[in-house]
Amino acid sequence: MVYTAPRLIDLNAKSRLLRGCRKILVVGRCVEVEHPEVYKRFVESGYCPLSVCLEAEHVNMVGFKLAGMLRRGAYEEVSVLTVDGSMHCTQLHWMVEEVFKVVNPENVKRRHFVIHEGELLEVSHEAVKASRFLSRVEKLLKKGSL
Repeated sequence: MVYTAPRLIDLNAKSRLLRGCRKILVVGRCVEVEHPEVYKRFVESGYCPLSVCLEAEHVNMVGFKLAGMLRRGAYEEVSVLTVDGSMHCTQLHWMVEEVFKVVNPENVKRRHFVIHEGELLEVSHEAVKASRFLSRVEKLLKKGSL
């Protein structure tokens, strides 16, 4: 299988591949191959997929590139799509939240999606934030919330 989604890190921040694109999908590289039916639904819904594998690329480099894209383009939405449970993919969700804190793009919606046992689930910003702080996760576990 040949990947079709361009690697985010390889694109110019104002790439012609992004012109006319209103919704960016930051997608874990393996999703296209491992869950093609889910991936295809996003592409058919008008998302421009940009693949990332944080086993091969550093999160700071990818985040800096995404920040540049957001400052130079006019986007309505940035969504993240990953496999649930991957320690590398989890970083993509954290990275997007961090980029939005730093760049603060007005009127750009951000969403988080994971594929858990073949099922697509949307995850809240709060869940992404909580997952970054082990002390919060521990408190939730002690309360019996998880």
